[in-house]
Amino acid sequence: MKRFTFLHLAALAAAILALPNAAQAQAFPAKPIKLVVPYAPGGLPDTVARVLAQRLQEAFGQPVVVENKAGAGGAVAAAALAQSPADGYTLLVTDGPLLSITPLVTQKMSYDAAKEFVPVSLVGTAPLFLAVNANVKANTLDELIALAKARPGALNYGSAGVGSIHHLTTEAMKAGLGVFITHIPFRGSGASVPAMIGGQVDMVFASPPSLMGFVKSGQAKLLAINSAKRSALAPDVPTLGEKIAGFDFAFTVVILAKTGTPAEAINRISSEVARIVKRPDVIESLRIAGVDPVGGTPNELAQAMRSESERVVAAAKRANLRSE
Repeated sequence: MKRFTFLHLAALAAAILALPNAAQAQAFPAKPIKLVVPYAPGGLPDTVARVLAQRLQEAFGQPVVVENKAGAGGAVAAAALAQSPADGYTLLVTDGPLLSITPLVTQKMSYDAAKEFVPVSLVGTAPLFLAVNANVKANTLDELIALAKARPGALNYGSAGVGSIHHLTTEAMKAGLGVFITHIPFRGSGASVPAMIGGQVDMVFASPPSLMGFVKSGQAKLLAINSAKRSALAPDVPTLGEKIAGFDFAFTVVILAKTGTPAEAINRISSEVARIVKRPDVIESLRIAGVDPVGGTPNELAQAMRSESERVVAAAKRANLRSE
């Protein structure tokens, strides 16, 4: 009897000692989570982060806060993640091209994205729409192409800045269509879109929310989308992928963690995001922001970002980008 009792007590003690480790493995998250955004409040990644933060907080029962760290082409926010603990409590919510473009235009990087970050979730894709001023003598993409070929260099386009996805998208379009359109860079879409409406430039690529009001008022015309597939945001607008084989510059909106983050934390966040972006209210919120929800796994995100990086780097070479 004594031996029986001793063995059972020993087994019970071993089980109790094991409980903290098991609880620790299942406890994520046990404290607040921070979503770092590499842009000022109000931009697309910021909007997405705030939509997700509210729902993740409900799912996790822990505060989820958004922290904006704008500056240096996203390098400030990326460095913040690189310097944080690899525990899943600090995440980066960004557009995928940022990680490909920033190293091309910055000589001294304080982080190596390929080594220091790991994929968590592909939240969605954000297409950009090609809009022209109402006075441009083209009502379709074919008419715009014909106009550009008839008057090489006479048409111009505004971008959100040298090296922006808006710039690289247009350079890739020019190469694919064999046209020459003059580039006029601005400081963000907040400046390029009004310039197009005012007639200072003929066309821009921009997100749907910044264009739709002008389209409805007749001040701009939507002619194309920069993706391979048509978007639910505007299913009647043709894609450049229908004209140029393999063309797809709808950028990814992604969540990244620091390398070394436990798989349990990554998988928990990824599965929750995948569930959240399928909610009708979230789908509506994201589409209003200009995002087609996806909710991809870490592996799916890794594949998407590799493919995106190849396209972005190729476009950057065509645009002759130089590091600063």
